[in-house]
Amino acid sequence: MACMSVLRRDEAQLRAEILDVHRYTIELDLTTGEETFDSRTVIRFTARSDGDTFVELKPASLRTVTLDGQPLDPETLDGNRLALKSLTAGEHELRVDAAMRYSRTGEGMHRFTDPTDGETYTYTQLFMEDVQRVFAAFDQPDLKAVFELTVTAPEGWTVLANGITEHVGGGRWQAAPTPLISTYLVAVAAGPWHSVRTEHRGLPFGIHCRRSLAPHLDADAEEILTVTRACYDRYHEKFEEPYPFDSYDQAFVPEFNAGAMENPGLVTFRDDFVYRSAVTDTERQTRAMVISHEMAHMWFGDLVTLKWWDDIWLNESFAEYMGYQTCAEATRFTDTWTEFGVSRKAWGYDADLRPSTHPVAPEAVDDTAAALLNFDGISYAKGASALRQLVAWLGEKDFLAGINIHFQRHKFANATLADFIDSLAAATERDVHAWADAWLRTTGVDTLTASTDTRPGQWTLTLDRDGHRPHRVTVGVYDRDLADGRTLTLRERYETDVPQDGAAEPRPGIRPALVVPNDLDLTYAKIRLDETSLETVLRGLSGIPDAITRAVLWNTLRDMVRDGDLAPGDYLETVAAHLPEETDLALVQGVLTFAGAQVADRYLHPDRRPAALSTLTALCRDLLRRTEDGDNPGLRLTAVRHCIDSAAHPDTIAAWLADGTVPGGPELDPELRWRILGRLAVLDATDESAIAAELERDPSATGQEGAARCRAALPDADAKRTAWDAMFAGDELSNYLFTATAQGFWQPEQADLLADYVPRYYEAAIALAARRGPAIAEAAGRWAFPAHAIDADHLRLGEACLRDGDVLPALHRKLADQLDDLARALRVREA
Repeated sequence: MACMSVLRRDEAQLRAEILDVHRYTIELDLTTGEETFDSRTVIRFTARSDGDTFVELKPASLRTVTLDGQPLDPETLDGNRLALKSLTAGEHELRVDAAMRYSRTGEGMHRFTDPTDGETYTYTQLFMEDVQRVFAAFDQPDLKAVFELTVTAPEGWTVLANGITEHVGGGRWQAAPTPLISTYLVAVAAGPWHSVRTEHRGLPFGIHCRRSLAPHLDADAEEILTVTRACYDRYHEKFEEPYPFDSYDQAFVPEFNAGAMENPGLVTFRDDFVYRSAVTDTERQTRAMVISHEMAHMWFGDLVTLKWWDDIWLNESFAEYMGYQTCAEATRFTDTWTEFGVSRKAWGYDADLRPSTHPVAPEAVDDTAAALLNFDGISYAKGASALRQLVAWLGEKDFLAGINIHFQRHKFANATLADFIDSLAAATERDVHAWADAWLRTTGVDTLTASTDTRPGQWTLTLDRDGHRPHRVTVGVYDRDLADGRTLTLRERYETDVPQDGAAEPRPGIRPALVVPNDLDLTYAKIRLDETSLETVLRGLSGIPDAITRAVLWNTLRDMVRDGDLAPGDYLETVAAHLPEETDLALVQGVLTFAGAQVADRYLHPDRRPAALSTLTALCRDLLRRTEDGDNPGLRLTAVRHCIDSAAHPDTIAAWLADGTVPGGPELDPELRWRILGRLAVLDATDESAIAAELERDPSATGQEGAARCRAALPDADAKRTAWDAMFAGDELSNYLFTATAQGFWQPEQADLLADYVPRYYEAAIALAARRGPAIAEAAGRWAFPAHAIDADHLRLGEACLRDGDVLPALHRKLADQLDDLARALRVREA
């Protein structure tokens, strides 16, 4: 067969002009073996005029095709396209009978056998263009149709789908027909699921996981369902259009590539969210936010769907914003925007400063391969930040009014950016079209630089803007508490526009100790403080009262390190000075992650890395001492994790592993045991026999991943060779086992041992991506990249390979970003 073709925008537009697709009737048989399943599809559609078109599918074998009862030659399948030539205007029926391959990469119909109990599960992930791996389709988002599915599954299995399913006997399950939805939103999950079912407002709710995780799902079921009910109720307060589907199932599925997928009526989540080990409250908050995010998609993405992939931000930015905002409003997790500021927003800033940056709403997404690259920090975090700024500028009342107009106009249909802006414009007198041009059609991060002028009895703040967007910001003004000299107290907050109309107005009083532009983090911009304020932050960050303000300032220091304006060592000193006093867990986790993975591992010269690790270890031990009373288990768990990660010597953590506990707690659960064993492997303080023994103790899927990570981390030539061959020479590793192996392979402590693999990486990764496709390509670029090798020769090598090689777009984008980060690390070291 010829190579697979991506769908171009012009092809999709032409097909949408020709076709009106009514209904898919799909029969899947999951009982035909471990490699393939049977797929029979009937598509009923109308041709509006005479002409040629095509249908997409990627079969293992194509048995028969008939159009209006007349057979078509299966041999005419060209790659993933079957031509439908000389269609006449009118009604048509296409029938396709094929065998389709199961996936081990999280694409199409993924098949997983649980090593804990031998049970098998399958589920679909059809996003972008992977529906073709499961059934024949006119695969583009603006050809919505009704989908009616029947699935034959082994005895003892349960089948979940977009609509309510019924077992009709003989292993056959019938799903209720869907409303009009896009092809990429069809979903099936089949297996011996453990399920917890309930109802809310007359609607069936269910949560599902594989049987081996049943005790862990049961332990958290009430929390998950409480969040689900609260978000459901809050969205019905916000949105006039009721929930548009007949049920709401949430399936936690194995080896899932994303965090979750918004399939209408059947949201799929990575089953890491079924916690089998201790987690922090911030991680529980993240799970709640993802639940909220995916539910927002039921309206924005599923009810109203983008017309083409250039408007992916209409899905993801909206759901990201609503996920955080609704979680904060409706659940016990009221501080979600702090976590957004320190982690998600940083993701957006990083993406927006790379050469691969793109507008939130790009105008030229020519095909599906290009569209797939835009699921990044810009479409999610920057887009959500832009919407948060829009709400600050527009007012929430008008914003929600515009949203409800949009739902009413386009429900069960498709819409564009222009449609969305027109809906907002109908609800306000503000010029939202100009706002959209400035915020959604441009790239890059604005920088707001503060300067102050002081005169007797008054002071003036000037905010200079390096950029082109209008900003509505809240300025925080702080004084030192005279009683202790360390605490900062809020004098006032006031709103201002950047750029301002006219000169800045003087404000009464003495010059404050600290002035924070964007104090409540309502806009998307880098901040540069005036000299006095920066000194106050470096000396007194922990004395600032509000966590959201501290998030803005930690992000400012992070940006300064990345831009070469603050020495990495000075950042670490600030971390050591102020993090022990930090009370917000999301900030502790975010700051420690940047300090370890970026500052210690990449930005500091290797000669200084041991001292940096020593600083982080001492900090974590300080946190452990401060949490001995057990009042803050989340902070203690965070400190334990980072103490393990920064350990330069094995003795302490090896003793923890031998004892099965950290003195004073916690006892070691599987996650901590594998974490310690992985670090001991890096430090050459364990061996294969210990890894095998741990795997026997924990033979779960997570244990298999832990063992793969540990084995790849051993500083042994044979172990490295075996891991390399598993990643790049064979195709047996699933997506999760590939990632785990890659995470263990490259280690800064093992630079000499790994030196010969760095130049081999590019050719191997390019060949792997071409062979195994986008999901593994993305993993190879993200996790298997030699990020520890910060040197000019590596940069030149990587740039030459990108310039001269034929690289799959998913890998090309990832490598371009990695090389830009490498160049930045080199600049930081030089500075």
